[in-house]
Amino acid sequence: MAAPPEMKAPGESGAVLARVLHALRPLVRLLVHHGITYPALAAALKQVFLDEARRELQRRGMPSTDSALTLLSGVHRRDVRTLTREAPANTGARSASATTEAPRSLASEVVGRWMHERRYLDRGGHPRMLARGTGEPGSFDHLVESVSRDVRPRAVLDELLRLGVAEESPEGVRLLAEGFAPKRGFGEMAALFAANVHDHTAAAVANLRGEANFLEQAVFVDDISEESARRLSQVGVAAWKVAMREVMGTAQQSFDADQALPATERRQRARFGVYFYSEAQE
Repeated sequence: MAAPPEMKAPGESGAVLARVLHALRPLVRLLVHHGITYPALAAALKQVFLDEARRELQRRGMPSTDSALTLLSGVHRRDVRTLTREAPANTGARSASATTEAPRSLASEVVGRWMHERRYLDRGGHPRMLARGTGEPGSFDHLVESVSRDVRPRAVLDELLRLGVAEESPEGVRLLAEGFAPKRGFGEMAALFAANVHDHTAAAVANLRGEANFLEQAVFVDDISEESARRLSQVGVAAWKVAMREVMGTAQQSFDADQALPATERRQRARFGVYFYSEAQE
């Protein structure tokens, strides 16, 4: 039997659709910029709707029949049969979350330890310039080898240089930003974009559905000057640096300590972020 839709308050579905369309505007702006048209998006969305409809049926404890998937997702039965036969159940859901669930890259873990461990910091608590090629404690090579001995430090340095995260000089290697935020490499930037936006949205949706109470707050102000907006941006960056150091330290300590636990007890992931945005009022 097809799954009956859950009852919603009058007008609730329309309000949700309107809010989702508003939230989608920046994403549609990105799609248009890259020449991705509405028909292409609509065709790709069929699989996403089927994946999420299947998850919703599982949440309700109901079988994922073609009829139930069609009713819940609105995707035509013909397309349901085609898409579900071409790929195993939940393949799309797994591939869509692969970026966010994959282990941290070696480069990002090196940057994380560089920012957190005392031996790599100056007296002010900022990442210091590291000597190259010595292998001595506190050097760049030692930092990489403390994370993994499977990849040469030179290869990791080349990756950080390619991404614009670090720079090399005769004096040593310097971290350009207090965080793993690639300035080059569209693939890496796009992956971070997808992971951050996905988890921010997932937190807000879980709160809206009453499933969780995740931190998801923002400070908003209007009727201010451009200069005030710039000043707020600077204050936001400074606040992020303070928060990031504290959360990064706890995250690194937790990661290191939990490696002693069985893999079955290390099944959680977490992300903490912040954003700032300003534009001219309409």
